Amino acid sequence: MTVVIAGATGYIGKAVVAESVKRGYNTVALVRSLDKIFSDEGQRLYGETFKGAKVVQVDVSDADELTKCMSSIDIPVDTIVSCLASPVGTKKEAYAIDYQATLNCLNAGRNSGANARHFILLSAFCCRRPLLQLQQAKLKFEAELAAQNDLTWSVVRPTAFFKSVSGQLEGIQNGNPYVLFGDGAVTRCNPIAESELAEYILNCMTDESKCNRIMNIGGPDEPLTNKMLGDMMHKAAGLEPRYVYAPTWIFDSIINTFQVFATLTKNQFLEDAAEYARIGKYYAVEDMLTTDPEEKYGTITMQDHYNKIANQGQDPFTPIRATAFIGKAIDAFPIIGAIGIPATFFATHPELAPTPTSLQIALSGFLSP
Repeated sequence: MTVVIAGATGYIGKAVVAESVKRGYNTVALVRSLDKIFSDEGQRLYGETFKGAKVVQVDVSDADELTKCMSSIDIPVDTIVSCLASPVGTKKEAYAIDYQATLNCLNAGRNSGANARHFILLSAFCCRRPLLQLQQAKLKFEAELAAQNDLTWSVVRPTAFFKSVSGQLEGIQNGNPYVLFGDGAVTRCNPIAESELAEYILNCMTDESKCNRIMNIGGPDEPLTNKMLGDMMHKAAGLEPRYVYAPTWIFDSIINTFQVFATLTKNQFLEDAAEYARIGKYYAVEDMLTTDPEEKYGTITMQDHYNKIANQGQDPFTPIRATAFIGKAIDAFPIIGAIGIPATFFATHPELAPTPTSLQIALSGFLSP
């Protein structure tokens, strides 16, 4: 049975590759660059992850190249797994990757040269409340996937990944406070381990009950607040908990600042910065939680994960959060910390800062009834 995995070098993609090889499937890993895996840096990041898989270099954004690649696979393709995701989440990137490149994978599988049977999409739980460009791009593809009849399909929407709630570890180990938004209980989550998510994804190949369905999936934990995650992380690190509380309106301050300047200057970089801030706010105030027993999978808990990374070090794919900087700023200057990020940005990018007169014009448009 042949499984083709797009987005194979990503955090979840690499886990799916490893799980597919483990199950004895003929595993084809699509990558943009072979150097990303086989260079010295690639070996540091991936190690033996791709051992046993056939690694194929292809640009998934090139529909013709991808179709030729898929048609040239020796053994007929059974299942295509797309773990593609925009690394930044801006509108341009989201529609290029989460929509168009993913659609290219679907169409390549539908082509008579590949004639795939099943398509599995790694989507996101947050698509249930789509306020961001990346969510809208994913939903646009989900709609096209469900509308076609050439392949059966499964859409897997994980609540959150372990890496997404692990980025403050280095900060607290270096003496910084753990940053809580709101009262520390604004949001709840039950993330899932990447290895167990990979299991669930590949189970969709053979479990008919998962065919032509959109499925939410989370880990085994009961609802975890941000404060509870902080307590777990401090426990794993052997440290006394120390917190600073950031008001959630800090995001509105940052978003509005960037958006005003973006509207004024028509600068795409600033527009993207506003979207980054919206993404930050979304995940600071929205639950990533499923409590339905049928939507929980696995046995690895967040405490298990924190214990592991506290002793063995972070997965290199874990983003190191800017919350260490935020924590220091709020700890030292509670008011200044709320406006420090946009102010620092424009202090270091003066060529993008508007004039006082033009800023007054821009603000009048936002403040007028």
